[in-house]
Amino acid sequence: MAQGSIHGRFVWQELMTGDTGGAAAFYSKVVGWHTMPSAADPSYTQFGLGGGYYAGMMKMPEDARAAGAKPQWLPYIGVADVEASAAAAERLGGYVKKPGADIPTIGRFAILSDPQGATFAIFKPVQAGMGAPSEAPLGSFAWLELATTNNEAAFDFYSKLFGWQALQRMDMGPQGTYLIFGADGVQRGGMYHVNQERSSSPYWLPYASVASADASGAAATAAGGRIVVGPMDVPGGGRIVQFTDPSGALFAAHSAAKPAAKPAAPKPPPKPAAVKPTSVKPAAAAPTPARAAAPKPAARKPAKKKPAAKKKPVAKKKAAAKRKPAKKKVARKSAARAARRPARKAAGKRRPAKRRAAKRGRAGKARRKK
Repeated sequence: MAQGSIHGRFVWQELMTGDTGGAAAFYSKVVGWHTMPSAADPSYTQFGLGGGYYAGMMKMPEDARAAGAKPQWLPYIGVADVEASAAAAERLGGYVKKPGADIPTIGRFAILSDPQGATFAIFKPVQAGMGAPSEAPLGSFAWLELATTNNEAAFDFYSKLFGWQALQRMDMGPQGTYLIFGADGVQRGGMYHVNQERSSSPYWLPYASVASADASGAAATAAGGRIVVGPMDVPGGGRIVQFTDPSGALFAAHSAAKPAAKPAAPKPPPKPAAVKPTSVKPAAAAPTPARAAAPKPAARKPAKKKPAAKKKPVAKKKAAAKRKPAKKKVARKSAARAARRPARKAAGKRRPAKRRAAKRGRAGKARRKK
């Protein structure tokens, strides 16, 4: 990441307080931060979670406390050139409260205030790549909010100094308009009219990203803080809570909306248990009265089929009929003659001899002709 790319981004948050030990114990319970002394300045304490550090803490100087300064959180906004940005802020009606100064091995910074009186710092890191994460993991900062006496005038100042864009204006009724700002379409914070009952001057309020705003609010109360707003839902999803720490510094926590739970995929019905075959045979059904009375028919053996007689051809039958011997005919004629003989004898009739001789003669002629 080039140094110029952090211009206008919130890169760090810093607590100025008179009780650093009490603040360390309080925020570790509310946000979950652990603390570590800075390598560059052991008197400076860093707040972090996991492997990242997102905020710091330093003891408020005695002269500042004597002058009436109160514990507060201070946002650091990245710039490409500290002196050039400070000069531009003055031209736009802002003030330089602390001129540019170096933090060894860390970077260069200056403390300014906008025309309405809200305090902020500008910062240029020594090493490229330093800055706030693009997303908001737990322990980092999800939102920055400016409470001011004139949010449109304040936005005009910051938009010219850092190139911020007005992304949305929300009507809040009696509280006026809530202006959401950012850059390249990415939201970075909001501005609204200050509540005079909570503060006599404009201020910047950081929102730490936590798992549960409700749990952080309860922890703040238990650790000696005081709830100011919430916990409550906010437009766009999520919940917030605003509170003061034991020293009076105002702080806020934000928890993102939980994604809607996906409906559980229906579980497949359990497979039926495999039935093991048993050796016991099922009992036979009880016979009905009709079954009991009727005897069982004897099993019939299949009848042996006789080979079909071969049919003789018609031509062969006729030929066989023609070849029958004439003996049968002769026998039938002899039988007929024999049947007639007794009748003839009874009647006493006999053929005359002449007729028998004539018949024999005719038969002889016939044989001779042949």
